[in-house]
Amino acid sequence: MRAVWLREFGGPGVLVAGEAPDPVPGPGQVLIEVAFANITFVETQFRATGSGPYAAELPMVPGNGVGGVISRIGTGVDPALVGRRVVTSTGGRGGYAQRAVADAALVFPVPDALSLDVAVALLADGRTATGLMHATDVRAGDRVLVEAAAGGVGSLLVQLAKAAGAEVVAAAGGPAKAAQARDLGADLAVDYTDPGWPDVAGPVDVVFDGVGGPVGTAAFTLLRPGGRMAIYGLSSGSWAEVSEEDAQARDVTLVRSIGDAKALRGFTEAALEAAAAGVLSPVIGQRFPLERAADAHAAIESRGTVGKTLLIA
Repeated sequence: MRAVWLREFGGPGVLVAGEAPDPVPGPGQVLIEVAFANITFVETQFRATGSGPYAAELPMVPGNGVGGVISRIGTGVDPALVGRRVVTSTGGRGGYAQRAVADAALVFPVPDALSLDVAVALLADGRTATGLMHATDVRAGDRVLVEAAAGGVGSLLVQLAKAAGAEVVAAAGGPAKAAQARDLGADLAVDYTDPGWPDVAGPVDVVFDGVGGPVGTAAFTLLRPGGRMAIYGLSSGSWAEVSEEDAQARDVTLVRSIGDAKALRGFTEAALEAAAAGVLSPVIGQRFPLERAADAHAAIESRGTVGKTLLIA
């Protein structure tokens, strides 16, 4: 089968397409004929440095989220799963390939109303956005600031916050991305590359910080007493400089986790159900053939992408 190999850590060019043995499902596993593979910012960081949540054992085929059709099963797996459309995580290995194995207990059936590409786009980002909304308890009437509002998670948070009855302030990097956030339903969109953006954006009750660095730190200062700030990303390259002591002094609750494995599964299922019902629609801004995984990583790192980036297997 065709796959993308990572044999050393470094720039996007270290991702090289080639041949790989077909994986074989072991006990409790399924084999998936991959249609689409998900790419996250975390995967670009892992490719560059080897750091992150995945085991760095080279050479390897990277990739954590896939969607496709189950073609084979291992022992102990329900035969009825064969032929089912599913999305799943692979544990950080084997996703950038035409076929992938995964634990049967970790697959999510794709609702009939959803296409596979939409389901894959929701696998990681939908879970995160739904969990962040739950953890910050966004309510009708809240004024909510969404950073990186044109990105994969941010674009979903704009939609979910609006559906909850909140007033949404979108912060995005550049006029084009700010316009994209307005199209998604944001009440106000600001360009966070403009130094004066905090004066336009604040004050707010909830901050979703997916950028970190100076942007996240500035967003913290906009929170009213009793506000909530979810710190979940660092696309700027560093975390927001916000301590628990700072938060306590301003009567702000910091959220850094959205739950355990059981909760995460529930958030994924909720995101898929919301999309099937037409409440949530991921923005798939870029699609790259499997052979061009390096180009996909480069595009994400250039900050030029909008919404979700997928590989077509």
